Amino acid sequence: MNIEFKRLIDQVSRDKGIDKDILVMAIKDAIRSAAKKKYGPRLEIEVDYKDDTGAIEVFQFKEVVSEVTDPSREISMEEARKLDPECEMGDSLGIKIDATQFGRIAAQSAKQVIMQRMKDAERDLVFEDFKDRKGEIINGIVQRVDPDGTIVNLGRTEALLPPSEQVPRETYHKGERIRAFVLDVKRQTRGPQVILSRTHPQFLVALFEAEVPEISEGIVQVLACAREPGSRSKIAVSSRAADVDPVGACVGMKGARVQNIVQELRGEKIDIIPWHPDEAKFATNALAPAQVSRIILNKDSQSMEVIVPDDQLSLAIGKRGQNVRLASRMVGWKIDVKSESKYSKSLKEGYLSLLRIPGVGEITANLLGEAGFTSAREVAESSTEELIQATGLTEKKAAVLIAAAQEMIGKAGAEAASAAPAQAQ
Repeated sequence: MNIEFKRLIDQVSRDKGIDKDILVMAIKDAIRSAAKKKYGPRLEIEVDYKDDTGAIEVFQFKEVVSEVTDPSREISMEEARKLDPECEMGDSLGIKIDATQFGRIAAQSAKQVIMQRMKDAERDLVFEDFKDRKGEIINGIVQRVDPDGTIVNLGRTEALLPPSEQVPRETYHKGERIRAFVLDVKRQTRGPQVILSRTHPQFLVALFEAEVPEISEGIVQVLACAREPGSRSKIAVSSRAADVDPVGACVGMKGARVQNIVQELRGEKIDIIPWHPDEAKFATNALAPAQVSRIILNKDSQSMEVIVPDDQLSLAIGKRGQNVRLASRMVGWKIDVKSESKYSKSLKEGYLSLLRIPGVGEITANLLGEAGFTSAREVAESSTEELIQATGLTEKKAAVLIAAAQEMIGKAGAEAASAAPAQAQ
């Protein structure tokens, strides 16, 4: 019986991966609980487990007293001397209890405590195992598809792939093998909850890390990534070694590496571009395959105006604005794309608006244009200090120029407002 009990602990420990000490502690607590159910809650119980034989011994401790007032916790000297002739008054005497006498209800209680402790220990082990796997790719098998998400069997536990983390138009079937990104691991009363994602940008990065040895070895770095899951992605890479082409390493021989990732993402298009520390050059790379003529940066507002040839406008913007939207996310700046003809027209209109400012001639208009002021509105919205610093005008002339521009813009706005009701009629 004892040997069988020892084998049971060893088997559960081996099969469930639970430390034997945790199981022994759970069994001790269970037997202690069962003993108190049988003999009363006031008992002072100690349970001893012998690892070599698997034997369990249960002792009830009582204090040796001259007069017994609480039989569950006290024993008379006369009775104590029968058990231990050398005991003294005030000693705590351990009296062995037959554990088989606890009864069916007590045994059931012991079983429940043991099972609960085993479940808790197993949950803790699963949580500890998966909490360090956040940010990794994991393989699993689709167990079922629910309205709340797809349940994926990971072997030791189940994971949830919520609808919000599923790629649009992707479908999953029971028994299908699936790869996903471990987005989060939460500790819950029912056990650890592993949340998966197939839409997160870091899933794409992790796929490249798994597919491209140069990335996993740290030779090539992924420095930016933007995704519209199921449709198109952009990834920016840089090399730490002068003789390693980062884009070529990610593409692979005959495109094999990137094609494996495209296949995993079920046809999602991937643009691999070289990263650059200069925002303008990085934006130019990010807008590929479109060609860029020039870029005007506004570092204060973190925005840039990108000028492209007329025949490149639709390519730069992309279908439903996708190309410029992804490029903007990559660079981290707001990007406004304009064609060369529209830009030239706006420059001409802006220059003419400068000439319309009272007191401004061609020389002053050219001076303002060279200083970066492209319209009367920009002059009106500038401060005296900004205008002086940019153009070198005197304080008096700069103040007069700003006031004139503000008056002109104000009149134009008033005329437009009065014209609107007339048009409505």
